[in-house]
Amino acid sequence: MINTLVVDDDFHVAEINARYVSRIPGFRVAGQVHDAASALAAVRESRIDLMLLDYYMPDEDGLGLTRRLRQQGTDVDVIMVTADDRAATVQQALRAGVLQYIVKPFTFDALRQKLEAYARLRTALTTRDVNQSYIDRALGTLRACAPADAMPKGFTEQTAELVRQVVARAPAPVSAHEVSQSARVSRSTAQRYLKLLEAQGQLCISLKYGDGGRPEHHYSLP
Repeated sequence: MINTLVVDDDFHVAEINARYVSRIPGFRVAGQVHDAASALAAVRESRIDLMLLDYYMPDEDGLGLTRRLRQQGTDVDVIMVTADDRAATVQQALRAGVLQYIVKPFTFDALRQKLEAYARLRTALTTRDVNQSYIDRALGTLRACAPADAMPKGFTEQTAELVRQVVARAPAPVSAHEVSQSARVSRSTAQRYLKLLEAQGQLCISLKYGDGGRPEHHYSLP
């Protein structure tokens, strides 16, 4: 289980976020606190794997708390959950070591997708031996989820995730034909979803030349 601490100065929002987290398999709500000092105390007193952290708090903002956690060498991952959508704040958060940045208000599905991507990253990094391709795939899981309403008409989130997973599991870049066979969808469907995921930045495209000299598109994680 991933022990998650919910940190938000608004008691009502903290309760809603905690209920959301409790509904996601593999996650456990380790507690709810409403200021930075209480968050630090919770980290010292119990094992916290992940912190859902608000930016605005009465004693210290979320960026300051994140930097303190890093300075202390605390082994806690941070996902910022805030209404602050300024580009400068997002940049500062990423530089401070925040893994994900979620802007309020958000739906349960949006949070679920972010947390599931985070869980995939944790699972991917449990191996000892890694190479560049493996690292790229592991980090790519954080960018692998998109809001449910981001799918254009005629596409579904379930099929998009299925296609992405086929590409993610492949040991090398794969063609639309290989994806269609693994995902058990038509080649045209595989091509449509691969092009969509590539346009969204979730996949990379490359050319591979066959025996006949004609190039074929192959796909991989960023």
